[in-house]
Amino acid sequence: MPTYAYRIVNVFAETPLAGNPLCVFEDARGLDDQTMQALALQFNLSETTFIFPAASSAATARVRIFTPTFEMPFAGHPTLGTAHVVRDLLRVGDALRLDMKAGVIPVTAEGNVWTLEANAPEWRAAGIARRDIAAMLGVDEDDVRDGALWVDTGSEQLVVPLTSPAAVERCRPSADLLGRYSQGAKRQGLAYVWARNGDAAVTARFFFMKQASLVEDPGTGSACANLGGWLIANDASLPLALSVSQGEAVGRPCRLGLRVDAQRRIFVSGRVIELGRGVVSY
Repeated sequence: MPTYAYRIVNVFAETPLAGNPLCVFEDARGLDDQTMQALALQFNLSETTFIFPAASSAATARVRIFTPTFEMPFAGHPTLGTAHVVRDLLRVGDALRLDMKAGVIPVTAEGNVWTLEANAPEWRAAGIARRDIAAMLGVDEDDVRDGALWVDTGSEQLVVPLTSPAAVERCRPSADLLGRYSQGAKRQGLAYVWARNGDAAVTARFFFMKQASLVEDPGTGSACANLGGWLIANDASLPLALSVSQGEAVGRPCRLGLRVDAQRRIFVSGRVIELGRGVVSY
């Protein structure tokens, strides 16, 4: 009976039981697509990752990312959490490159704070009226700023600017309307809402559909990267650095760092804390 070791880590966490949890399988050789998908459903976290040997010298390791229902080409907290495990397994130091379906993602560390460099952003207008966005999110139309965009730095998401942190906190999305209005080229039924909280801080929440239910993600690195893309699309003054707070509404506080440099490169960072280890046999 084959046995596969895994670790549970919390990403964007400032304390051990905060952040966004991730399951990382240390050596996924011998697992087929169907089994990896079944294991992701078994753990039922937002994502589970599987480490394979690198296919070429361009990467340190190859990684596949599964939600409980489908595979993703890229996601932020799985990238940072998996990098933390790869460093420990391979003893490769604080700079590595993870080969994912979205491409090879550079990742670096200072201690247990990890930083990824996202792909260059692509974007397009959301094509949703403000009143419909407001209804979808359960807020007043005056709470919604103009400029919602579909942004893709590896995982396409709807990025919606709101007028204040209080408006972000008031969001009570409708699953039916989220499914109706949030229709992207690659994804549907999701929304990243955010607002400035002073000059250098952002309050954010991320809603998405999971097995026909509306859920909220504690900390979303890919959406944080897409916020960087939104800022580039809107000609924000560069370079910039922001601290992003997410997850308080679901009892899992997350702290994400977002930096966009003068060359319009996007970096997302966060602390990774290992919580435990185990094995699966089947």
